[in-house]
Amino acid sequence: MMRKTATAVCGAAVLAMGMTGCASTFEGSGSKDAASAEQLAMRLDDPWAQEASSDARAKAEGTLADGVYTGEGKGMEGPITVTLLVQDNRISCLETAQEGESQSRGGYEAIRDGKFATMIEAAQGADIDAVSGATITTAGVKQAVEDALSQAEAAAAGATASQGGEAR
Repeated sequence: MMRKTATAVCGAAVLAMGMTGCASTFEGSGSKDAASAEQLAMRLDDPWAQEASSDARAKAEGTLADGVYTGEGKGMEGPITVTLLVQDNRISCLETAQEGESQSRGGYEAIRDGKFATMIEAAQGADIDAVSGATITTAGVKQAVEDALSQAEAAAAGATASQGGEAR
């Protein structure tokens, strides 16, 4: 009888120890306990934390007339405007704005938080990276930057032509 009891106790102990390895954790045990957004945020890198580096001496390509230019592009749910300041062929983004872009989409936050403005200044033009979850908004921002820069190029060409030189 003692032997049966000892065997039962040992079996229960082995079974209990084996079951503790199957305990559910928030890292994905396959159990009903799903990870919360906060728990996932502790594990994942923040995609918005990436810094765009900008060279203070970099200049835009082409010849641009100094001034303030506002371009427009088509976003996901409405127009996007980008206002650029051009000084000595250096671009500064004064404002990015949208009408109708939905909150909780990547483009809305990137415009509001200045992510697009930072990328425009770093690129010194419209050659910016797409923001995850905001492909169409990114295309609209690029279109608005290209529109504003084409205005600056046209103004430079007009200034050159009025001075009797050739527009390049």
